[in-house]
Amino acid sequence: MAGSSIKPTPLLKDELDIVIPTIRNLDFLEMWRPFFEQYHLIIVQDGDPSKTIKVPDGFDYELYNRNDINRILGPKASCISFKDSACRCFGYMVSKKKYIFTIDDDCFVAKDPSGKEINALEQHIKNLLSPSTPFFFNTLYDPYREGADFVRGYPFSLREGVPTAVSHGLWLNIPDYDAPTQLVKPLERNTRYVDAVLTVPKGTLFPMCGMNLAFNRELIGPAMYFGLMGDGQPIGRYDDMWAGWCMKVICDHMGWGVKTGLPYIWHSKASNPFVNLKKEYNGVFWQEEIIPFFQSAVLPKECTSVQKCYVELSKQVKEKLGKIDPYFIKLADAMVTWIEAWNELNSSEGKIAKLPNGAA
Repeated sequence: MAGSSIKPTPLLKDELDIVIPTIRNLDFLEMWRPFFEQYHLIIVQDGDPSKTIKVPDGFDYELYNRNDINRILGPKASCISFKDSACRCFGYMVSKKKYIFTIDDDCFVAKDPSGKEINALEQHIKNLLSPSTPFFFNTLYDPYREGADFVRGYPFSLREGVPTAVSHGLWLNIPDYDAPTQLVKPLERNTRYVDAVLTVPKGTLFPMCGMNLAFNRELIGPAMYFGLMGDGQPIGRYDDMWAGWCMKVICDHMGWGVKTGLPYIWHSKASNPFVNLKKEYNGVFWQEEIIPFFQSAVLPKECTSVQKCYVELSKQVKEKLGKIDPYFIKLADAMVTWIEAWNELNSSEGKIAKLPNGAA
């Protein structure tokens, strides 16, 4: 029975990095100390590299700013966004761990309906270490959770499941809304805690949010590129969704799963809807063509690695989305640059330590 052999959750403290993009002092880590202190943090400082970012004492971390990114990647640094939280994907690239958990600096520890503090990282680890079921939907959601199992009529041949590549967590308090929805619902808060995890079915896309997210870097890392966003680009706030669409097409092709639902974090502050509207404006129109593109994207069977899949996807982006706007040609080129930089840093030669200035 799927739910009958529950074991204590491994901590994976030597196998997981926590990646945090930020422009400010990381006082929010104090609340997370009981859960994060034993893990290694990779902090990617966005914006002005001359600004000093303070990290509370007791955390094991390395801090990269734009100067470090330029020094480590050289000309390929052009693929990493500037003045946008998309810069976090540089942390994925330089990590040497099997798993990544990424969180925004305005996210705090949430409480479940009983008032108990939620260990978000522990739940993400549970999600990543249990299989996914993308090929047949289980109406009791995740059959591998304690107290659940496969329902009557679920094919026995599919009950082993497949590896889980991504665990997508949710948020209480401030919902992850786009600017138009923010403007018409400025006071809306998410107070609904749903105690469920489910696998996103094969062939189904979803809007991935990067503020509470974990993934198996060894499986899907090269596809977790948060695109070209922010300063100098005609779009922002689509970085995590772009990565999510690319990742899901590749997971479907490779036969891997994506889970969404638990864990919740407490999202503490809403970004300015007028600023967001300016960033999202093009995306609101473009997504109506981007999403059908990803829904119909097919990767040839010769694509046997994530890198090959991603380069093939970049060709299709250039060919089909390049007609919408020249930005997509630039983005497709950046996708290739990203893969080249990933391969360089993650080859046996590239694994020689490249410490940032001020690494702790």
